[in-house]
Amino acid sequence: MERLAIVAHLKDGSDRRASELIGRGAPFDLADTGIVRHFIYLSASEVVFVFEGHEVEWMIDSLIDEPFHYELQRAFDEWRPIIEGSPRIAREQFAWERDEDEPAVSEAITRNDGRV
Repeated sequence: MERLAIVAHLKDGSDRRASELIGRGAPFDLADTGIVRHFIYLSASEVVFVFEGHEVEWMIDSLIDEPFHYELQRAFDEWRPIIEGSPRIAREQFAWERDEDEPAVSEAITRNDGRV
């Protein structure tokens, strides 16, 4: 399973419009892509699209390069006026995930007298 993020810097004051666009949902059927998980993070100055799946970078390339994804092309047209510069790809460098079968471990620090 791989993850890929696309990071875009927003023009000043565009976070509200970005939130509206995000609220519409994905401009394509995620279930038909092979993408396993998709997240979008929004701050006042950036939007980050995170995709997860097997060979996810190829899936994203295919979506972007496919000329007949009209909904996706229309979404790009709506995002362009609020994005400053070109979006950048960020590849995962570190990840940690707890094994779901492993019980959670208490991280409380115990003092010398046994009290927490």
